[in-house]
Amino acid sequence: MNQKLLNKLRRITPEEQAILDGRLDIQKELYTDKKDFVVDSQFLLSKGKLIDIRLHTRFAPFPKHRHNYVEMVYMCCGSTTHIINDTEKIILSEGDLLFLNQNVTQEIEAAKETDIAVNFIILPEFFDRTFQMIEHENVLRDFLISTLSQDTSLTNYLHFQAKDILPVQNLLENMIWTLIEHKTGTNIINQTSMGLLFMNLSAFAENINQNYPNQYEQTLVFSVLKYIETHYKNGTLADIADELNQETYYISRLLKKHTGANFKELLQQRKLQQAVYLLKQTSLTVDSVMEAIGYDNSSYFHRKFRERYQCSPKEYRLMST
Repeated sequence: MNQKLLNKLRRITPEEQAILDGRLDIQKELYTDKKDFVVDSQFLLSKGKLIDIRLHTRFAPFPKHRHNYVEMVYMCCGSTTHIINDTEKIILSEGDLLFLNQNVTQEIEAAKETDIAVNFIILPEFFDRTFQMIEHENVLRDFLISTLSQDTSLTNYLHFQAKDILPVQNLLENMIWTLIEHKTGTNIINQTSMGLLFMNLSAFAENINQNYPNQYEQTLVFSVLKYIETHYKNGTLADIADELNQETYYISRLLKKHTGANFKELLQQRKLQQAVYLLKQTSLTVDSVMEAIGYDNSSYFHRKFRERYQCSPKEYRLMST
């Protein structure tokens, strides 16, 4: 990270100074007025803003809490230890990213002066442009949206090891700079940067931390979703299970646990998503679209398409023009 920017992030905040002067805990009144400790975006975001940053408070433990927004923690240097949902201990090291949705609980062990973490406070609608940037509807995007949505999701957080992914580091540094300098008119820039960030992270599923059981499972799920993304026409559960050196039943169980659907359902979902893309973006005939996505039974294709989109492929194309 740029040394000048890092020096700004190292500065002692008034809350931290109070702790150094003898206060034993963080000031909850800075984060919420609720009895149950839900950190409130209204306390941290100026009116009309969809995203901002706050430096993680050092020198004292941060007690168990939830957020009414999506939080992204970026570890600039040093490390911090996070307890997720009372059971999972995650250690963030330099360059790590941790996304937390609104369903997860978090507590953080006391950080030292050299442990610099930046918390991004993000309202869910900020991601609208982000997910529009991902080329088109696909199962991997759906998984990310589910993880970050306000609704109950099967996966409540994502942990990426991104220290060695240079584009990710550059994008994060740019976002931190625009937010810490309070530059005006940068909302679209930051939304675009977040879109580029997710596009890069989606390409590096192997960098999801594998040191914890649930994170290892997420790595496998990401790998399967990436496989479906590129092998939707002829992909099989046996092929990806063999590629990952796993049993087919184990892959099926993980997919059901983390996405709510099995391999066949996800493959079919991706086929239909690609069909929609081709119907909107090309002049291919419906039969050619069907062939391009790997279906050879016309009646089955039309039935599954209608079940998902409540219209025929031809009707969908007419409504999209």
